[in-house]
Amino acid sequence: MGWRSVIVTQHAKLSYTSHLMVVQTNDGINQIPIEDIELLLVSTTQAVITSALLSELAKREAKVIFVDSTLQPVCETVSYYPNNRSYELIENEFHWAKRRKEILWTKIVAAKIINQLQVLDIYGHDISSISDELNQLELNDETNREAVVARKYFPLLFENEKFSRRSMTAVNAALNYGYSILLSTVNRAIVTKGYLTQLGLHHRSTENQFNLGSDLMEPFRPVIDYWVANQNFTELTPDVKFGLVDSLNLEITFNDKKMLVRNAINLYVSQCLNYLSEKSKEIKIEMKFNNEVPNNALINHV
Repeated sequence: MGWRSVIVTQHAKLSYTSHLMVVQTNDGINQIPIEDIELLLVSTTQAVITSALLSELAKREAKVIFVDSTLQPVCETVSYYPNNRSYELIENEFHWAKRRKEILWTKIVAAKIINQLQVLDIYGHDISSISDELNQLELNDETNREAVVARKYFPLLFENEKFSRRSMTAVNAALNYGYSILLSTVNRAIVTKGYLTQLGLHHRSTENQFNLGSDLMEPFRPVIDYWVANQNFTELTPDVKFGLVDSLNLEITFNDKKMLVRNAINLYVSQCLNYLSEKSKEIKIEMKFNNEVPNNALINHV
C-alpha cells in the first residue's frame, strides 16, 4: 500500500514503465515508484495519462482523482474487483443488521460533534451551545443533531454569524475541495477491504455511488475544518490545494495511538466494516488533535 500523494498541476504526459510512473512536463521528466503512490491528483485538464499507468495504479489500489474545468474534483477511479472481494462478503454487506447500522451511525455522529468541539476549543471559541446538542443525541440521530450542530458550528469557527455553507466563498471552496479528497481516501479504504461504496448507513441517494464513504468520512471532516480555519487566504490557489491534500499527513491520536490522519482513516474504516459484518462486538471512535498545523501552512503568504 502506497504512502505518497502526487499532484499534477501543469501540462504533462503521465505514463508507465518498469514499475515507475513517468511524468513528462516542460520542466523535465520525473519518475516515481508506482508502489509508493497512494493518491494521484490530476489537478489540471491539460494532462494526458496512459491506460497502462491507470491499470498499474489500479492494481496497486492507488486512487486517481480528476478535476473539471474549474479545477474542482469531479471524478475518481474505483477498482472493480479487488482480490479480496467475494460473493459472501458482498451478500453480508447487503444484510448488515439494522441495529448495528443505527448504533454505528450514532457513534459516527457523536465522534463528529466531539471533534468539532475540539476544533472550536483549539481556536478559543465558546462550545457550550454545541455541548448541549451532543447531550441530546439519540440512537440513529433521529432528531438530526448533526445538522443542528453544523448550523452553529461553522459561524462560530469562522467568526461570522452570517456564514453559510452554501455561499460561494474561498473558505467554502477550500472546505469542499478538502472534503472531496477526504471522501476519496475513505472510498479507497472501503474498496481495498472488498466492500461496495454504494450501500450507506444514513446516506441512501440513488445518485450517489459513494453513500458508505459519505457516511464513514464524517468524523474526519473536522480535520479539514481545523486546517482551513488556521489559514488566511482569499482564493483557492494551488498552494491551498497542496495544503489540503497534505492535511491527511497531520498527526492525530486515534483510539489512544498517535498516527497520521491517512493511517487513522484506514484503521477506522476497517474497524467500522468489521463491526457491521459482526466480526467485532464493539466499535471505538476516539480522536484527539495534537494542535499542530504543519510548518508549511499558508498563514501569511497566500
